[in-house]
Amino acid sequence: MSLVKRVQRNGKLLTVNDGDLNIDDIVGVARQYSPVSIASEALQRIVRSRAMLEKLVAEEKVVYGITTGFGRFSDVIISRKDAIELQRNLIASHAAAVGEPLPEEMVRAALLLRINALARGYSGVRPLLVERLIDILNREITPVIPEQGSLGASGDLAPLAHLALVLTGQGEAFYQGRRMSGEEAMAAAGIEPVTLVEKEGLALINGTQVMTAIGSLAYYDSINILKASLITAALSLEALLAIPDAFDPLIAGVRPYRGHHYSAATILRLVEDSRLIGSDRSKVQDAYKLALHSSGAWSYARCS
Repeated sequence: MSLVKRVQRNGKLLTVNDGDLNIDDIVGVARQYSPVSIASEALQRIVRSRAMLEKLVAEEKVVYGITTGFGRFSDVIISRKDAIELQRNLIASHAAAVGEPLPEEMVRAALLLRINALARGYSGVRPLLVERLIDILNREITPVIPEQGSLGASGDLAPLAHLALVLTGQGEAFYQGRRMSGEEAMAAAGIEPVTLVEKEGLALINGTQVMTAIGSLAYYDSINILKASLITAALSLEALLAIPDAFDPLIAGVRPYRGHHYSAATILRLVEDSRLIGSDRSKVQDAYKLALHSSGAWSYARCS
């Protein structure tokens, strides 16, 4: 896994608040190392949520995964003194992913998305937990998350468990170009590991932030590939003195695909001031391949 920085840090601070991230935010943190903070409103929500949970624990209410075991052990009551061991065991038992480590950018995106989910204030964690995740991201610790192991419908339990291990000073991480234990990485970055308490292990792994991270970066790249292909198409049309008629809105509008309309309109916009397009008056029709460029965004239409 390469830790070589692909681009310069852009220095723009991203403040996480109420689940309102967009694709550019994710890319900025994942690839451009934008620093992250959390809004005071989000911290207040987290504090209120934690207070409610601690009230349930103090009153010895039966709540799944908080005062009970998990799965088939949901009817087993867990004492408060055993809660820490329960959370630790939950993370350790689910850290069973296999394969090569995910690329750094995907792990960084997953960290941001996990912070974003917890910042909404519905998970019952302490503010400390979110602040430590932000420290890990800002100080560029990259937990080693093997690439295979997601459960899909139930969430990225295994990949997120590997992320959570580093938070607790376990597992493995990359830091300053070296692969080391999570304990070493946290110490080297000057971050105190977290001892998980009631609900926090479950809150860390019950989500789809890893697959969302991978999908977000893939989506961003696919849009850029689309834009590059349309620019390439426009340049090809110019170089070959093509006829622009195939991209006319009246023709493009016959097809019901939004991406097809976008593709044809974009190509026309790119060549609108060209002195080469349509300059060869002897042409009746271009090579069939050139007209097909107007259909190039059909797959974009299907996913938009």
